[in-house]
Amino acid sequence: MVSATLALVGLMVSLYLWLWKVGLLGRLACGEGACEQVQLSPYAQIGGIPIAAFGVVGYVAILAVSLAGLHGAAAGRRWPTDVVLALSLAGVAFTAYLSYLEAAVIHAWCRWCLGSAAIIVGILGTASVGRVRWRRAGSGERYAPRSGR
Repeated sequence: MVSATLALVGLMVSLYLWLWKVGLLGRLACGEGACEQVQLSPYAQIGGIPIAAFGVVGYVAILAVSLAGLHGAAAGRRWPTDVVLALSLAGVAFTAYLSYLEAAVIHAWCRWCLGSAAIIVGILGTASVGRVRWRRAGSGERYAPRSGR
């Protein structure tokens, strides 16, 4: 449930940046940060697609898998945790690259991007904890979390 909640927040951040980038929103709210400088840099898109659009797709995928893992046949199965772990690991790696660009190439930091970085790291942490719990539970296909006794 935590990964789903974080993915929803990450989706909102990415969607906000993407809508601004494609001109559907007015001014970018950033406070003291340099969000516009980062978002207008040549590194803010890949093949003409805004980086934020990749964030939207990634967070939607994580949200969908997280929610699927809570219901129906996938509830109590290991595969949703493994998929969220893989997606968030890819997201953290991509975010690390983008953060490097902000620091070393663009010389500016976007607060929204830093927020998204914290969110994807949080999802990775949550998925990692879930994976460790699976490992401790053994190689069984189903996992029942401990009750709150």
